[in-house]
Amino acid sequence: MRHTFLARTLAGAVIAAALAGYAAASPVPAPSIAAAVADGHRPASDTARDAARKPAEMLAFAGVKPGDQVLEILPGGGYFTRMLSIAVGPNGHVYAAAPDPASKFAEPAAATLAADPTYANVSVIQITAPAMGALPPLDVIWTSQNYHDLHLSAVNTDVLALDKLWLKILKPGGTLLVIDHVALAGSPATATADKLHRIDPAIARQEIESAGFKFDGQSEVLRNGADPHTAIVFDPSIRGKTDQFVFRFRKP
Repeated sequence: MRHTFLARTLAGAVIAAALAGYAAASPVPAPSIAAAVADGHRPASDTARDAARKPAEMLAFAGVKPGDQVLEILPGGGYFTRMLSIAVGPNGHVYAAAPDPASKFAEPAAATLAADPTYANVSVIQITAPAMGALPPLDVIWTSQNYHDLHLSAVNTDVLALDKLWLKILKPGGTLLVIDHVALAGSPATATADKLHRIDPAIARQEIESAGFKFDGQSEVLRNGADPHTAIVFDPSIRGKTDQFVFRFRKP
């Protein structure tokens, strides 16, 4: 397994040139990130979304590197999980925090992915305070297109308490990366999450900073000024093309 990871990491140096189409203003992907994006085990349905989701830029902006301990919140179908696994390598680990498999919010893809020997450094945990609180100190917490889900009325999460927990389990200097769909300024968090699956970036930032995180920058590569911000993100007119914010926070 170690040799497989090493081979992919070294291959990234050759493959990096293929990523030249990414935004020039973004950090140049490290070999480990280039290898993660080029991983041949990624499904075609995932790679087809790379032009829109810009994974190399996202991983580079978060500073994901070999050996990192990463917590991914709500991994969904594993789009980023696979790449995080390859990027952190055999000395790193990815903890995929998913809902109870018996619940209506279950994400079974995470368990299937974790059982694949290609991604042997992936473990699935439940997205509960005890499970996350028991993790070893983390380098990165990653949430992509689902911070708004924490505000759903059906979920009823104490978001501030959760943000504080994330701060606690990160190493000093550790990173929280938040990617999500933009809502109109001033939109109420719960009603907007329920109706549109979006969140006002200012609300997300205020909540996270209130928990003690320090804002450390933002990326503009997923912004789309043509998004009117009024349609649910699953609407065919905007799906896969939403205006998204990318915020990076650090633990002091």
